[in-house]
Amino acid sequence: MFERLATIQTRREVPTMRHQNSVLHSLLQNVPWGTFDRLVDEHDADRSVRRLSTRSQFVALLSGQVAGCDSLRAIETLQANFGAGLYHVGAQPARRSTLADANALRSSEVFVGLFSVILGQVQSGFRRKMREAVRLIDSTCLPLSPLYRDLALKPWVAGTKLHVIYDPDTQAPIYFDISAGNVNDITMAHTMPVEPGATYVFDRGYYNFAWWAALDAKQCRFVTRLRKNTRNTVLGRRHVSPGSGILQDMRVRLPERLTYARCNPMDKDLREIVVQTQTGHPIRLVTNDLASPAEEIAGLYRQRWQIELFFRWIKQNLKIRKFLGTSANAVRIQIAVALIAFMLIHIAFAAQRAVTNLLTFKRLVQMNLYGRRNLSHLLSERPQPPDENSAQLRLCLT
Repeated sequence: MFERLATIQTRREVPTMRHQNSVLHSLLQNVPWGTFDRLVDEHDADRSVRRLSTRSQFVALLSGQVAGCDSLRAIETLQANFGAGLYHVGAQPARRSTLADANALRSSEVFVGLFSVILGQVQSGFRRKMREAVRLIDSTCLPLSPLYRDLALKPWVAGTKLHVIYDPDTQAPIYFDISAGNVNDITMAHTMPVEPGATYVFDRGYYNFAWWAALDAKQCRFVTRLRKNTRNTVLGRRHVSPGSGILQDMRVRLPERLTYARCNPMDKDLREIVVQTQTGHPIRLVTNDLASPAEEIAGLYRQRWQIELFFRWIKQNLKIRKFLGTSANAVRIQIAVALIAFMLIHIAFAAQRAVTNLLTFKRLVQMNLYGRRNLSHLLSERPQPPDENSAQLRLCLT
């Protein structure tokens, strides 16, 4: 998973030294600060900035994500009590009003770019043939208050969508975008980057024959579900093994016309596989892979559940259900920082062996964020609080 960057982080740790960095400092060691400064200069994020630099803004938002702060005031209180710990990471405490202005006005592309760079470091240990690369596509709804008018196209649309491309091998998102809650998934799919030769797995929210044809034109393999009312023309049938869970394996053609005046752009032979689920309910899968075993195609679609688990984890453990700003730029920054926090926690988790559960590790990091402790010994080391007010951390989190 994240073992490559975990090895680099392990080499940096020197447990024999008397001085011990804070947990926050250890998390930020995997941030490429040189690239971050280049992104800040490229997007003029620090132009005319007098009080809060973009680096301090990022550290404040990341601290809030890891510590579980659900408001700008909570982030301000957290940093006010532990401002001394920010000096070693090159940041300054953030005021609530200044942080709100920074989230609204500074370019979100700085944080999106940083997300892509950290992702590239994680994926560097997974160089493989593109045919073996699996990409899961899905979206999840996030609640919004009626104040977010620029994200909602109509007054009664009180929500937004997070669209993600997920890599199940590295267990990390590789692309994200946000839209209003009433935007169709397939509309955003047309704007997503497509890697030629990769395998894309998605559900019926992306039921669009033209998009399927676009994937096929780029030599991509896709696996998705058919709707019940799709009437295919069966060209041939394959033998299926009894007890394999595969009910039918057929070579099919989609309907030639979508409407009376419009032809179907997906005019190639496809493959329909009927799979029996554990509940006994059959589902219809369709793919442009005419050669692989039917069990492999069914296994690819089962992997789609991993992106659902990812959505559940970030909703339960990161702060993306309540937003800190009322603009699309602020929401985009918050989601980008949340995904960066997700990857940094994963990297730190892979670097240690004492804690075997990711959720337990995340909670230990949360409670010791500004404590001077070794990430590899969160369960065994005696905490060294940064000052006599360390009890205030628990107060900030309640």
